[in-house]
Amino acid sequence: MLKARPKGTAAIELALLLPILLLLTLVTTEFGRAILEYNTVVKSVRNATRYLATRTPNSKTSEAKNLVVFGNTTGTGPALAPGLSLARVANPVWQMVGSNPTTNVVTLTVQAYPFKSLFASVFGVSFGSVIFGDISASMRSAL
Repeated sequence: MLKARPKGTAAIELALLLPILLLLTLVTTEFGRAILEYNTVVKSVRNATRYLATRTPNSKTSEAKNLVVFGNTTGTGPALAPGLSLARVANPVWQMVGSNPTTNVVTLTVQAYPFKSLFASVFGVSFGSVIFGDISASMRSAL
């Protein structure tokens, strides 16, 4: 014969586990958002570096910066990622690498990109903001 369970046991178990499950859901969501924003910035830096690699060295730098931040060379529209601004994009660097033959390499960097969480804290756990390290890309360019 089965024992009768006290009424309300499931409700108590739910009340105990719900905060933990919500916290796990929020952490997973914020982690996914951080990866998405980081990936967006990486792709925009790579595209701008590729753009510069097809141009004459030390030219079209402002267009490349606009390409990183806005996704177009004219600098119109909203930023591709929150917190991304022209001030965070360093000037591109062209350098000669190797000897016989030498290769011209262009490098473009976004410095200290900040990720800001949607939630300041949940159940006393602080999410705050994260500053990513420098995000850069280098490509061979025309001599």
